[in-house]
Amino acid sequence: MKTQKEIMTVSQLNKSSQALLEGSFSRIWVEGEISNLAKPGSGHLYFTLKDAQAQVRCALFRFKKTALSFEPQNGLLVHVLAKASIYPDRGDYQLIVDTVEPAGEGRLRLLYEQLVKKLDKEGLFQEQFKKPLPALPTHIGVITSPTGAAIRDILSVLKRRFPRIPVTIFPTKVQGADAAPEIIRALALAHQQSNTVTAPDVLILARGGGSLEDLWPFNEEAVARAIFACQIPIISGIGHEIDFTIADFVADKRAPTPSAAAELVVPNQSQIFQQLCATEQYLIKKITQQIQNLALKIDWLQKRVRHPGQIIQNQLQQLTALYNRLLLSNANYFKNKKVAFMSLTRALETISPLATLNRGYAIVSHIIDNKIVRSNKEVQKGDKLNVKVSDGNIICTVDS
Repeated sequence: MKTQKEIMTVSQLNKSSQALLEGSFSRIWVEGEISNLAKPGSGHLYFTLKDAQAQVRCALFRFKKTALSFEPQNGLLVHVLAKASIYPDRGDYQLIVDTVEPAGEGRLRLLYEQLVKKLDKEGLFQEQFKKPLPALPTHIGVITSPTGAAIRDILSVLKRRFPRIPVTIFPTKVQGADAAPEIIRALALAHQQSNTVTAPDVLILARGGGSLEDLWPFNEEAVARAIFACQIPIISGIGHEIDFTIADFVADKRAPTPSAAAELVVPNQSQIFQQLCATEQYLIKKITQQIQNLALKIDWLQKRVRHPGQIIQNQLQQLTALYNRLLLSNANYFKNKKVAFMSLTRALETISPLATLNRGYAIVSHIIDNKIVRSNKEVQKGDKLNVKVSDGNIICTVDS
């Protein structure tokens, strides 16, 4: 006798499978890499979560997406909190995602980018806050692991380039949960010594290469703020050339490697010696030229400058010559004036009335008014006249 078959429709099968799957996996965490990310206009996100052997479709609805602290991207390793389900209309197996978090380096990379934006906005990376490195430090402090390769490279470079500069090592862990607090304590210790005679005037913060997780202590916000607050110039040499940490951005100078940091912090003493020799030769040449020029100037001045007694003697001679010239000039002047006077005297004597009188002439004038008589018509009988002759006067009376 045949038993009656139980036949299910596709819809019944899918719904039963959905109920069974959702009942077995209510909310689970799943790790995988995002791929085939789709962002339709509805605001939902659809993507595939995969690992090396398998993949599963995922749906993140719009009201859940708004709570995310980052933007999902293809290739990002994430942890998703979801419930397993089946879409009954198509029978598709999928995860309905509640939240997404970056996993591994993806999570660290997100934290790194967020902290970079925050500190950059606050101005911790600005060039105006960078302290200049000393041209030739008198004491170098190194903050790193005392057993790592970085310290050996740094000390080797410092010994080769300028071995006379003292170096103080501030030992710290450079990896793991305890590294960041130890780095902060080392910075504080160096900072406390900044006002002492033996304080380092430059610090090297260094470690060798590693993954993002290995280098993470140098991306901690507390470490970045401790570097920014330190009054001693800091040069960072963390990881390899392609590694950039937040400590590099805050430090006063960034070097691609620990060895490069040591090369930047001190000059090469052989080059300095060559520069000093060249400077010495230049100064000797310039000083010699200056001495020669001054010697020529002194010689020229000596030829011009005379003893004060000689100057007075010369001036006395000039004064005597001027006095003699004055006497001669005065004598000549008066002699010439005398000659001229005698000449004028002779001329006057020639035309003088007295000279005429000496020749027998006389001047006749009225006694009353001294009026000169020039004609016999100017006199009358009985007038008294004064007749002036060369040696006196004659008083006369006119008879006719």
